[in-house]
Amino acid sequence: MLPAEADLQLLFARLNYEFFSGEAPGCRIRYNARFSNSAGRISYTGQPMLIELSSKQLGRRPDALQETLLHEMIHAWCYARFKEMGHGARFKRKLRECGLSSIYHDLGNAPPLRESTKRYILRCEHCGLEALRRSRPSKPSSCARCNKRRFDPRFPLTVYEIVEMQAVGTTLERTAARKGRD
Repeated sequence: MLPAEADLQLLFARLNYEFFSGEAPGCRIRYNARFSNSAGRISYTGQPMLIELSSKQLGRRPDALQETLLHEMIHAWCYARFKEMGHGARFKRKLRECGLSSIYHDLGNAPPLRESTKRYILRCEHCGLEALRRSRPSKPSSCARCNKRRFDPRFPLTVYEIVEMQAVGTTLERTAARKGRD
């Protein structure tokens, strides 16, 4: 059973005192049930910063909650003090100081809340850019690579609906086939 979001703030305060001497910036913390492949993330925009934790991932592995929150707190600390994002050298050094050994959470993938049977590909016929979407766009869209404006009718995106999904092999098979041709 995961703690309530209010209790996450108390955990944040304890970890801040224990590992950052109170120097980690205040963050809002909430659960996000949509995360399937990530245990947590931080959004640097907005004040205070926002830490989101996967209720799906951590519900399966509540023992990983503190480590995940601490990982995101290190991101907040690095950004507040040094304007650094990502898993750079300073992040990794602080990670080790906090007793964590890896930037990765070995939590695996959690199944989506509900699997959508429809998928769409948006393709720019001008440059070939493709983007996969779960839902059909509700308004006209244009290619951001061809023109950075909000919408440019010269570069419309063609919408393709994927109606059947069929496994065609693994990436290992493709690599082996390429090596055989060389």
